[in-house]
Amino acid sequence: MWSKLETRLNQRRAQDMMRHRLTLESGQDTEISIAGEHFINFSSNDYLGLASHPKLSEAMQKAVQRYGSGSGASHLVVGHSEEHHRLEEELAEFLGVEQALLFSSGFMANYGVLTSLFDRKDLLVQDKLNHASLIDGGRSSEAKMLRYAHNDMNALERQLKHQVDTKLIVTDGVFSMDGDLAPLPDMLELSEQYKAKVMVDDAHGFGVLGASGKGTLEHFELEQSRADIYMATFGKALGGYGAFVAGKSLLIESLVQFARSYIYTTAIPSAVAAANRAGLALIQSEPERRQQLQHNIDYFKQLAAEKNLPLMPSDTAIQPILLGSNERAVAISQGLRNKGLLVVAIRPPTVPENSARLRVTLTANHQRQHIEQLIETIAELQVEH
Repeated sequence: MWSKLETRLNQRRAQDMMRHRLTLESGQDTEISIAGEHFINFSSNDYLGLASHPKLSEAMQKAVQRYGSGSGASHLVVGHSEEHHRLEEELAEFLGVEQALLFSSGFMANYGVLTSLFDRKDLLVQDKLNHASLIDGGRSSEAKMLRYAHNDMNALERQLKHQVDTKLIVTDGVFSMDGDLAPLPDMLELSEQYKAKVMVDDAHGFGVLGASGKGTLEHFELEQSRADIYMATFGKALGGYGAFVAGKSLLIESLVQFARSYIYTTAIPSAVAAANRAGLALIQSEPERRQQLQHNIDYFKQLAAEKNLPLMPSDTAIQPILLGSNERAVAISQGLRNKGLLVVAIRPPTVPENSARLRVTLTANHQRQHIEQLIETIAELQVEH
């Protein structure tokens, strides 16, 4: 066992694919501290800058005083508090669906859905660039799983022609490493034509996209109910932690009864649920945060185009700069860090071979000078590497 693990690690080192953790000495914000050094942070998913918002901290502190620091049990024993209950009700009301159900993480939510609701007579059809939790959930499901080329609706249609009991189209709303959107209008048209259901993982769209922040479906002016299964997280735009699945009451009750990743795990602390509630309220009361984020995205893309940076096609807060080789991506990422700019290099197996990139993520709290400094520095480093 140990020799095999050592061999695998050595192979990863040789390919410039080793992952490393960074230990923050500050809160999550546009400016952070690591090992005594200060950085402008372009690697966070805190799109609206709510992770450091005082209203989330206040909500969490009040809930800690009432409920303590831990939930103490699973939701189905004695871990489900009034804060959890209210959060689920507020989510359902905001999205205009029958019910919502909390999960401890997006991975657990996706895994729970795909492994508990489908059997050998069913078919899961997934985009090849879906999040790892969807792919792993599909692999562990009893259902057959097929994968189609990224956002290729012709390929999706071919796979939907299979005759099975239940077909489920599974897609990210916003793809986490590319930043582009699933073509939901076309996808939903195919789902109706071939009598398929649709699941949308909107972890990177919820709170950010759409006129009121309801996510990718609202962005395309589609009714929320068009997604039979809707999953999103609190740890990105809402500045909190955890995830939820929303939809019909029949879906939610089935997950409560059968989803092992819901049943056999401790509930998120009530204080975290309280912070999530505060985040949900803020995305409704402060729409100017979404507007500022969009201004920052537009400004970044304008400056990047002027410098001929190899941007991938994205209109979201995720702005990947395609560099190709692992070595080059790591070198430029390190060069940025030496200049006080934190942009993580993304390499295989997270992305396909020869598509290593800088994954720039923008937030509402970034200032124009932050963006200007980033673009100028990347342009200089490109010449050097």
